[in-house]
Amino acid sequence: MDQVKIGEFLKTLRKEKNITQEELADKMLVSRRTVSRWETGNNLPDLSVLIELADFYDVDLREILNGQRKDTTMDNEYKETLLMAADYVEEKKQTIIKRMHVLFIIATFLGMAYFFSIFMEDYVGESAIFSFLQGVCLGTTIGMCLVGIIVTNEKALNKLAELKSRK
Repeated sequence: MDQVKIGEFLKTLRKEKNITQEELADKMLVSRRTVSRWETGNNLPDLSVLIELADFYDVDLREILNGQRKDTTMDNEYKETLLMAADYVEEKKQTIIKRMHVLFIIATFLGMAYFFSIFMEDYVGESAIFSFLQGVCLGTTIGMCLVGIIVTNEKALNKLAELKSRK
């Protein structure tokens, strides 16, 4: 798949519709910069957005993916299958986001417990169990924050997925 060719084709289709990148961005609910990245071939739209673009430009999805026009049109079954796949991907993404929210809430409570325990040291005194619990709170908070940063950083997540697929 030639991203630059696809980008040039998307730009051609947009110009044929006689609209600006800003207008297309508004219709697709993305930023103008995102549209620019599509048209330069730096990034490709998500599958669901590709389907919307195909509908908007009245072209076949295969034409967009090939970066050139063809005489055939996308049949409804093929389109529905792709929409179902896009919905599945979006559902998985939402599940991960929900899990991350739960982890951040847990990390927040554990972080607050750690800071509260710092002030309680004078009253409780030094004990191995208290120090252990402080360490668990601090370590878990830092660990969950790092995981959150990695998961919310798309580049880092892609590298992890690539490393995982190599094994």
